[in-house]
Amino acid sequence: MKRLLSFFCIVVLALGMLVPPSLATGIYDLPPLSAGDSTWVVDQADTISRANEAKVSSDLKKLASSTGNEVRMVVIRRLDFGQTINQFADELFNKWYPTPEAKEHQTLLVIDTLTNATAIRTGEKAQKLLNDDIADSVVSETVAVPLKEGAKYNQAVLDASRRVSAVLSGQPDPGPPDAQEINIESTFTSAEETNDTSASIWVIVFLFFATLIPMVTYFWYVGFPWGGGEEEE
Repeated sequence: MKRLLSFFCIVVLALGMLVPPSLATGIYDLPPLSAGDSTWVVDQADTISRANEAKVSSDLKKLASSTGNEVRMVVIRRLDFGQTINQFADELFNKWYPTPEAKEHQTLLVIDTLTNATAIRTGEKAQKLLNDDIADSVVSETVAVPLKEGAKYNQAVLDASRRVSAVLSGQPDPGPPDAQEINIESTFTSAEETNDTSASIWVIVFLFFATLIPMVTYFWYVGFPWGGGEEEE
């Protein structure tokens, strides 16, 4: 039995090292955007309906036209191995807006659908309206509540768009949705938190069971290779 378990562990680890890169999203898998571009929603995870994507894009376009403040929302399937949502958000924000001047009026919201981890980044002038307290509440409540209630990504993006647009338009903060019974900590990752490796753990667990079940079934019928064979009569 110990030899069997060892064999499975080796197979799982080997498969884990061979996970196709296409399953993860790096910053270079996203379109090369910059300030002034007409793309407002990038949904690499295919979780947002076309109607809602069009609605959010229209609202964010109006916000940019009327205030100069631009908001882009990115939804990805999962992060690269060992990367956190905050590292990804920082790298993407710096890639799209490489100078302080380019960042000034920018806001970036990123959601990882594997872990529901969320991060937000703002430029200097946008941050005067969308301050740290509101930004933290957007990711830990406005986004986290619909995700916690049942992975409602459409609702999360719509709610975040409405709230952020209101604040960046100079209106009073409408606040988060009802969150009295929601444990918001499980989906919120601040810039100061340590690395989150839960995505990698889920991949390994999935690969383990995906490998274990068919192999056990196979060897159950044909016999285990180290069983020593049948004794001669």
